Amino acid sequence: MSSAYLLLSHGSRDRRPEIAMQQLARLVCQQLSSEHLVGIAALEMSPQPLHEQIQQFAKNAFGDCPQSQNENRLKIVPLFLLPGVHVMTDIPAEVALAQQATGQDTIVELQPYLGSHPNLEKLLAKQIAAIKAEAWILLAHGSRRPGSQKTVEAMAASLGAVTAYWAGPPSLESRVKELVTAGYREIAILQYFLFAGGITDAIATSIEDLKLQFSAVNFQLAEPLGASAELAELIWDLTQR
Repeated sequence: MSSAYLLLSHGSRDRRPEIAMQQLARLVCQQLSSEHLVGIAALEMSPQPLHEQIQQFAKNAFGDCPQSQNENRLKIVPLFLLPGVHVMTDIPAEVALAQQATGQDTIVELQPYLGSHPNLEKLLAKQIAAIKAEAWILLAHGSRRPGSQKTVEAMAASLGAVTAYWAGPPSLESRVKELVTAGYREIAILQYFLFAGGITDAIATSIEDLKLQFSAVNFQLAEPLGASAELAELIWDLTQR
């Protein structure tokens, strides 16, 4: 069986996430033998729609000729942290279009999304262990899809943190106000985002505003997850499910 792997991100006009995706793809490659291929694709902000990106990658990976004895298998790994509309609706629809176009010679498989991996919490726990604080806020993007934030809420509870969302309530500022009112003066924010980009820049700016608003509070901002060997191992594990 010939296998190839396509790591799927949201996409951004900022170049930093794409560079980090390329780094992550190289790290995942280290988990593989030389005949396997790992590529990257973006759901949005790409010149091609996702299903065409998948088709092109399959063509590059397996060529035009069908395998007479071995089947080609292309595994799509969504590097999304929440089961929002993109994960539950948009991506499956694009994968279905790609499967129709590639035909029976290539099986296009959609793997579980990254945020569903139970060991992702351990990466955040390492950050908590490295930073001294009295209270923690787990800051995620948020989603309009009902129920999509349950995994974040459960993770925050396990880590001893409270949640806040960039794109919905409760906001970071409201959570900070609650913690300050409760008497906390050492507050750290975990960024539940994959890579640095426009949103993390905006978060850093908002932290500076909060420092002015609450001058007696010491704020610390952890880095987003980033491209690491540990994250690559989790991604590889998802490809084997």
